[in-house]
Amino acid sequence: MIIKAEKICKIYFEGIKEKELIVLDNLDFEMEKGKIVSITGISGSGKSTLLHILGTLDKPNKGKIYFNGNDIGKLSDRELARFRNRNIGFVFQFHHLLPELTSIENVAMPMLISGKSYVESLSAADSLLSKLDLSDRKNHYPNQLSGGEQQRIAVARALINNPELILADEPTGNLDKYHSEELIELLWELNKIFSISLLLVTHNEGLAERAEILYKLSDGKLKLRTRS
Repeated sequence: MIIKAEKICKIYFEGIKEKELIVLDNLDFEMEKGKIVSITGISGSGKSTLLHILGTLDKPNKGKIYFNGNDIGKLSDRELARFRNRNIGFVFQFHHLLPELTSIENVAMPMLISGKSYVESLSAADSLLSKLDLSDRKNHYPNQLSGGEQQRIAVARALINNPELILADEPTGNLDKYHSEELIELLWELNKIFSISLLLVTHNEGLAERAEILYKLSDGKLKLRTRS
């Protein structure tokens, strides 16, 4: 298994009396390497919270997360940041590109953070952008790109450190139908060519049903679902 979650609990406290809001309730999850898995659920069901916990951006109140069999809950915050940068790529609904950087610089950033040189990082980013047919946009700034191009640059950034797992949170939520389909085809192609594991949460039923394995998050737990 590339990732496995055991008895994950996430609780928030609301109001003056600190009423408990249980978002994830002893949730279990596991995912095989190279698979494409989707998670759906109503707004507020905890989909993004779960994705952030699996990606080590957030911590559960209880439970354990294993990555390739290793308990990553034992890592310090600094070690987690290093682990996350090297092993997991993130694609969000909003691309979060740095506006003051060009496309190639945005893509190179995770590699620079990992300690690689500027020259090596820019070279790798240039090569990746070429593979994704984005070379003609490498010196453009985010505000000079279309929404679809910005999201594809964000995907390239997620790939720069050759992660084993990509976590996508509503990746098509901010795109029109044409650019949504373009992004979906890109993600599926990356899975096929590089055997990258892809876990996505989405409201888009059409996108969800293209995954190999489908889950629904409800009442704090994941349930396998069938295609409609």
